[in-house]
Amino acid sequence: MHRPERTDELAACRASLRHGSRSFFVASLLLPRAVREPASALYAFCRMADDAVDLGGEQAGAVARLRERLALVYAGTPNDHVADRALATVVARHAIPRALPEALLDGFEWDADGRRYETLDELQDYAARVAGAVGAMMALLMGVRSATGLARACDLGVAMQLSNIARDVGEDARMGRLYLPRQWLREVGLDPDAWLAAPVFSPALGTVVQRLLDAADALYRRAGAGVAELPLACRPGINAARFLYASIGHEVARGGLDSVSRRARVPRRRKAMLLLRALVALQPAMPETLPPCLHANRFLVDAAAQPGARALPPPWQLGRRLVRMLELIEQLEQRERALQTGAALR
Repeated sequence: MHRPERTDELAACRASLRHGSRSFFVASLLLPRAVREPASALYAFCRMADDAVDLGGEQAGAVARLRERLALVYAGTPNDHVADRALATVVARHAIPRALPEALLDGFEWDADGRRYETLDELQDYAARVAGAVGAMMALLMGVRSATGLARACDLGVAMQLSNIARDVGEDARMGRLYLPRQWLREVGLDPDAWLAAPVFSPALGTVVQRLLDAADALYRRAGAGVAELPLACRPGINAARFLYASIGHEVARGGLDSVSRRARVPRRRKAMLLLRALVALQPAMPETLPPCLHANRFLVDAAAQPGARALPPPWQLGRRLVRMLELIEQLEQRERALQTGAALR
């Protein structure tokens, strides 16, 4: 049974998105309302679940409770929490298979278990769960159910996760986490456990970070082919997401690949240029042969692919959205500078 969205729930979901992921929030402003609102609800549940595992104390128990909450969502009797109620509406209205959010919780469980990743393939298995699954769900919100379209959406999710990992090497290490492929670290003479005990940047570590960025860029190129399968009104928002997240990796490279002592941020001027590019890159060149589905993402595509995609209504007003988006970027930058100034004064 479809339950109509409530204004207060949507507002809470948008607030979660705005404060939790600035890049994703800005990109979402270019999506049509029919996608932006359920995408905000989807993000709110993902954010709540991530915080429940990271901040909720005993992680294994937190994941188990999240699985119980997800079961209630799919039973149509969600917990009385804004994220649960909103997700219940979204999964029913857009026919999102339970295997997709279950995969996300699997990824959180891997974090709780402290799983290690020896190779890029193993790391992509993790990224498929925590980000590829989100890419697949976003595609379903846009009416994309073809295997090729879903494969490219999952490519984009994995690429974005690899960019985040490359940016957050130091931050993750200070939390006792290491996502860089351990095999790569040993190949450049770094012992993964010793490095994690005393994380410092070195040129050797920089070569590993660069390899990860190269892997992400390859997936961004693959994802570009999938933009042509999206409804026209959705393409600027997805372009914005892939350009902004790819730019995070490029900022890591500009900073000498040191993501241990610094955290890369995309300057506001560059964000504005990328958003303008997102508005005009609506007809990407299609390769003669599409790349096969990434092995890590195959189970997601198999779970979600169905024939007969439906199109979304196309009305949109790009000029007004772009102005509002640039204003929000400026507000977010000002707030961040104020917080940094306050922290320095203390």
